[in-house]
Amino acid sequence: MPEGDTIFRAARTLNRALAGSVVTRFETQLPQLARVDEDHSVAGRTVEFARATGKWLQIGFSGDLLLLSHMLMSGSWHIYRPDEAWQKSRFHMRVVITTSSIVAVAFNVQIAEFHTTASLARRPGFSTLGPDLLAVDFNSTGILSALAKHSSLEIGVALLKQSIAAGVGNVFKSEICFLARVNPFRRVGELTRLELDLIVSTARQLLVANAGPTHSSHVITHSAMRQTTGRTDQSERLWVYHRGGHPCRICGTSILSRKQGADVRTTFWCPGCQPL
Repeated sequence: MPEGDTIFRAARTLNRALAGSVVTRFETQLPQLARVDEDHSVAGRTVEFARATGKWLQIGFSGDLLLLSHMLMSGSWHIYRPDEAWQKSRFHMRVVITTSSIVAVAFNVQIAEFHTTASLARRPGFSTLGPDLLAVDFNSTGILSALAKHSSLEIGVALLKQSIAAGVGNVFKSEICFLARVNPFRRVGELTRLELDLIVSTARQLLVANAGPTHSSHVITHSAMRQTTGRTDQSERLWVYHRGGHPCRICGTSILSRKQGADVRTTFWCPGCQPL
C-alpha cells in the first residue's frame, strides 16, 4: 500500500502539472463521479491545487469541488503529455483529467469521491486524521497526546492508526521501531517519553527523506524503492522490512516477523536490537 511519502510525491507532481490550468475534459469509469460530473461539469473549472494529507490525495477545482482519492493497495496517478502512450492499460483507468498540456490518469484507484469543503470536513476516515507527518507546520505535540490516549496499544499497531499520526504504513512501521530500538510489540504505556519522542521524530525524518527533493518532477507509484538505511546499494535499502530470517545489518541476529494487530499486518524486527 502506498504510504504518506508516495502520496506526497504524487500530489506534488500533480500540483505542478495541473494547478492553474483549466480542465478541458473529464472522464471516469466510476458511476459516483460520473453522476456529479453530469450535474456539475468538471470541464471548464480551474485546477486550484493538488495536495496530500497522510495517505489521502485531494485535487481542488474552482467552485468548491474537491476530488478525494485513496490508493489502497494498487492505485496510482500518472501524468502524460496529450500524445503520450499510457504505461498501463485503459482497462485500469478510473479517472482522467485533461488540460491543454497534461493528461492526469488515476489507475486502479478504488476510493474516489467528489466533495465540497464542508462535506470533506465531515468525511469519516478523513475528518479524524491525526497530524500529518509531512505537514510543513508539523508539531509532535498532537501525536504524543494521541499516543497517551492509546496506552494499551502495541506501538506497532499505534503507528498504523491514522487518527494518531497520518502517513505511516507497514514498511515505515517496522523501520521506525528498528531505528528507535523499540520492540514493536511493546505497549505504548510501557514506553518512556524519550522513546516516544524518538519514535515520532524518526517517523517524521523517514517520511521527509523519502518524500524526495522538492525539485523532483516524477510521479512515483506504490512500487517506489523506499529507503531507510541511507546506503547506496539498493539491495541494502531497508533495515528489517521483508528481511525475515536474514541477519540484522547491525548485530547479525536473525530478523523475525509476525502478524500484528486486528489487521494482521506483518511486522519485522530484530530481537537483538529490539528486545521485548
